[in-house]
Amino acid sequence: MFDCRQMAAAIVSVVCCTQLVLPGLAQTTVLTGKASKTTTIRSLQVQQPRYDYHAPQKVYVQRPVTRTVYVQDNRTFFQRHPKVKAATVGAGVGTAAGAITGLVSGRGVVRGAAIGAGTGAGVGLIHSSRTMKRHPIIKDTAMGSLAGLGIGAAASHGSRRAFQGAGVGAAVGLGVGLLKHGLK
Repeated sequence: MFDCRQMAAAIVSVVCCTQLVLPGLAQTTVLTGKASKTTTIRSLQVQQPRYDYHAPQKVYVQRPVTRTVYVQDNRTFFQRHPKVKAATVGAGVGTAAGAITGLVSGRGVVRGAAIGAGTGAGVGLIHSSRTMKRHPIIKDTAMGSLAGLGIGAAASHGSRRAFQGAGVGAAVGLGVGLLKHGLK
């Protein structure tokens, strides 16, 4: 099975590995005790390591220490994404308004709901815009214009009525904005 050369090579490799592994397993504490060359130890004595806690310790920093901290965010999706929430709520309201407009005008409930969803999402985004919050009269005018455009588009097939609806909506939005916030 094994010849003498293979057995000798195996023994040499085990001895070399043992010589390399044992220092790596040794502890780094310094043990105290006495030993002389002439006396032989007949029994092993347990030695307790003694630590000098008052001695100054040198600390060598090889590289800057960085720590990665993971924070769990327990907010809901709409709390983390307020623009998506505003667009979704606006689309829902616009869908209902467009469906009712399409039903009343006879142009189709689904068509009116689709047009209302698009314009409602736009109105929701205008309502949540930080820039428009600084300009409330323009915000009311833009929201009225977009709502009028959606109602006009859902009620008719031509673009002329849609733009007329946008004009009426802009006038109503401007009036509401001036009444709410006034000219300062």
